[in-house]
Amino acid sequence: MIIDKFKPKDKEGKKCRRILAGLLAAIAIVFALPSLAEQQNNDVPSLKGKRIGITVAGTEHYWDLKAYQGQIDEVKRLGGTPIALDGGRKDAQQIAQIQTLLAQKPDAIIETLGTASVLEPWLKRIRAANIPLFTVDTASPSSINVTTSDNFYIGEQLALKLVNDLHGEGNILVFNGFYGVPVVAMRYDQLRAVLKWYPKINIIQPELRDVIPNTVQDAYGQIGQLLNKYPKGSVQAIWAGWDVPQIGATQAVDAAGRTEIKTYAVDGSPDVVSLVKDPKSSAAAVIAQQPYLIGKTAVQSVARYLAGDRSLPPATYVPAILVTKENAAEVQKTLGQSDGK
Repeated sequence: MIIDKFKPKDKEGKKCRRILAGLLAAIAIVFALPSLAEQQNNDVPSLKGKRIGITVAGTEHYWDLKAYQGQIDEVKRLGGTPIALDGGRKDAQQIAQIQTLLAQKPDAIIETLGTASVLEPWLKRIRAANIPLFTVDTASPSSINVTTSDNFYIGEQLALKLVNDLHGEGNILVFNGFYGVPVVAMRYDQLRAVLKWYPKINIIQPELRDVIPNTVQDAYGQIGQLLNKYPKGSVQAIWAGWDVPQIGATQAVDAAGRTEIKTYAVDGSPDVVSLVKDPKSSAAAVIAQQPYLIGKTAVQSVARYLAGDRSLPPATYVPAILVTKENAAEVQKTLGQSDGK
């Protein structure tokens, strides 16, 4: 054993030997325990016999799809029955789905994303019907618990990365098309809060409007036109509240050979992490969330609540990772991503 090879004769050495022995024993105990994920999985109450309604704004974006899949898979793993509905990025369709779920009276409902002001009257109806409501990335006073990333911190960290890369000076283009989605609003507000202290960084007006569908193509077109309008040296960065516009913006910048411009966004879809990883790409950073884990964690909160736990906090935060040129390859391994997948 390692400890047998370390046999000092003085008192200080013997003390070190005892400490080393204690450390090795502690390590052995740690490796004998199940992983944190396994402990969390084993600690979650069963959903056997429970029906859980799941409504999501849409699933065409990587984040949305993974969060949706995480919810469905975890309900099944815990023995419950998911009633899963995809809103197709149409507010009216998601509202119709909520009406359907209300009629079916499931044991709980999890709502994901959507336009907060449009959804809130219907989220109130869920609670009025005495159906426990949980949300994913939707901040709502009607929700018992929202599972999300800490979007205040995400917005701040992305803004600080941009500021540092620009050395506190320059002009930026900003996509601000979905301020009605709470998590995007939080990120944008944090950008503004940080830039308040860096007056030499200017947001070019008017701000850009990202759209759904055809987000990539639209962003590519908008940025392409603006690159013709603003000559080299007049734009230093492009910011987006989520990463699909970043794809189009990055493609447009790279096609134009505007190497002085860097792009920034949030979510961490595999194709965007691959762009950040590419040393030739203008994608400078993206903050990668863990959507599958977010969806799974939301279901675990539901299970605990239905089992009688009333100690749940109003928000459960799942960690996110700032991805840069320097760490993108390692983050791909951490998130289980390969290039673009």
